[in-house]
Amino acid sequence: MLLFMDKSKYTRIFIPRAGFYLWIIFIMVVVIAILELKVAIPGFILFAFLVYYNYRSNYIRQKELTKYIENLTFNIDTATKDTLLRFPMPLLLVEVDGTIIWYNSSFRSIFGNGEQLENTIKSLVANIKLDSNEGHILNISKPLKIEEKYFNILGNVVKLEKKNEKQEYILMFYFLDVTDHELLKEKYEAEKVAAAIIIIDNYDDLMQSMDDVNRQQILADIDRRIMSWSAFTQGIVKKYERDKYIFIFEKRFLKEFEDKKFDILDNVKEISLGNKIPVTLSFGVGINGGSLAECFSYANAALDIALGRGGDQVVIKNVDQFTFYGGKTREHEKRTKVKARVIAYALRELIGQSEDVLIMGHENADLDSLGASLGIYGIVKKHGKNVHIVLNSSNVAIDSLLSKIRKDPEYDGAFVSRNEALEIVNRKTLLIVVDTYRPSFTECPELLEYTGRIVVIDHHRKSTEFIKDAVLTYQETYASSTCELVTEILMYIEDKPNLSVLEAEALYSGIVLDTKNFTFKTGVRTFEAASFLRRQGVDTIRVKQLFKNDMQTYITRSEIVKNAEIINNNIAISTCPPNIKNMQLIAAQAADELLGLSGVVAAFVLSSENNTVSISGRSLGDINVQLILEKLGGGGHLTVAGAQLHDISLEDANEKLKCAIIEYINNDVSSNGNG
Repeated sequence: MLLFMDKSKYTRIFIPRAGFYLWIIFIMVVVIAILELKVAIPGFILFAFLVYYNYRSNYIRQKELTKYIENLTFNIDTATKDTLLRFPMPLLLVEVDGTIIWYNSSFRSIFGNGEQLENTIKSLVANIKLDSNEGHILNISKPLKIEEKYFNILGNVVKLEKKNEKQEYILMFYFLDVTDHELLKEKYEAEKVAAAIIIIDNYDDLMQSMDDVNRQQILADIDRRIMSWSAFTQGIVKKYERDKYIFIFEKRFLKEFEDKKFDILDNVKEISLGNKIPVTLSFGVGINGGSLAECFSYANAALDIALGRGGDQVVIKNVDQFTFYGGKTREHEKRTKVKARVIAYALRELIGQSEDVLIMGHENADLDSLGASLGIYGIVKKHGKNVHIVLNSSNVAIDSLLSKIRKDPEYDGAFVSRNEALEIVNRKTLLIVVDTYRPSFTECPELLEYTGRIVVIDHHRKSTEFIKDAVLTYQETYASSTCELVTEILMYIEDKPNLSVLEAEALYSGIVLDTKNFTFKTGVRTFEAASFLRRQGVDTIRVKQLFKNDMQTYITRSEIVKNAEIINNNIAISTCPPNIKNMQLIAAQAADELLGLSGVVAAFVLSSENNTVSISGRSLGDINVQLILEKLGGGGHLTVAGAQLHDISLEDANEKLKCAIIEYINNDVSSNGNG
């Protein structure tokens, strides 16, 4: 058939038309006229008639064709207009600047027949980008909710007739109704399973603080309150250990829990049945996992973070995102030292199995970081292992102690720089990280990637960034300092521990620093650790000398306190003057002094250096400075925290801090109101 069509295409060239025959007739008449003129006269008359007839026929045919085309065009235009008006899909015509110039009845019905002319498309679709390129398709793939319906929007550019030699365009938008799909999607999301693990904080200490009569009663009261709080979800709550519950519910109920700031946290604190320790709960919630097992994995990870932050809070893990609620109470000291003993034995085994040991604290080391490092160094050295402390540079906070260490020949070669540590490290190297759990805060984050044996010893509240895959983690937020934790480890790692005086004083200075001379976060175990160090030869006068400041530092600190701004009648904010030495240290000291002012329950001091603003936060415990500074990417403790903001001015950082404080205060008020 194709061959036939191709042949006919070419043979049509040779099919004669009327004009062809007329030419033949004309030539024949001319030839006759040459031979016999009289005979040719009728031929000329016949030829003239045929020419006229052919012209007349072509004229009539052309006129009829033109009329047909005009009628067809009119019918198409009419059909097009009628289609646009009656089109079942909402249509919208918009000027290039976004002004609505026309819409059909289907579009009008979306808004209850309300007028939309002279409005702009941007009032309906925020952040829409209008493009007047001819042939360009505008596609807003994200479903748009209008009234009670959802739409996907498609659009294209229409060229208009030229006016005054200027080409003009309009934009046409088609609204595709995807309401059913979106409602089904919302229903699917709402009915997803969420998993939660609930634990009673400090269960053993709570039970020991009560008599036998009230123990069962308080547990029954906790059970009742948890069941009552969760009943409306019609989920499953099951107690699987003496102090642990699992809770399975549909995700749609999570918003109500969040709106009420998980008021169960405050509810259980009201239980008073002779318990000396308040009842607190910690939640780990996992959502949007690929399976129920994955949701429980998220819940376990969230619970670890909640406990690492001191308990009495809820942590929600949504794949890689975390949300926090609660965490506004002080940590309660654990009376038992069983965990310290277990950690000590495990650390001793790890040291014994290692040839090389590296000890690393956080950058810009303080006395707690350096003191804990030196304490670990001494015990590793006694085991005959090759050990080094990673320290890139000194600062005014540790200059005095570091000078003493370097003068002692026993510690020759104890310190290595970042580059030297990278040359030493291998997969079998034991890396002990002290006084931080954040990889980015360490002296050399790269070391964490080059070894498979990591130990973490820290007392800070956990956040979403932490060292993963550690073979041993000892993170106790109730502890005053990392030096306190290291001291307890040293008490059990050997039968008869024997520290050098310098090591003991280094550990003691770290405790003094973080407790502000035994006034903050000081528990029974803090004094027991200090007592042990005193027996090891600590001279408190020599320790006090490590904290001496020069006159200029004292004057600068006083100036910062003097210029403090008081907000909310109880929170002090001040800034460090520019171009001063030891800016961050002075800021921290000034924040401590601001707490000594009457009526001040929290203080923040900002310092700016190299386009980076550092914030030191302190509190007396009524305000959680950790939660405030976490909003700015920082962390720490309930009473001591810090943050760093990069590529920002001091003024802008001050405004961000105030916004974070106001948000915290508003959430606190809201939480108390709901509770």
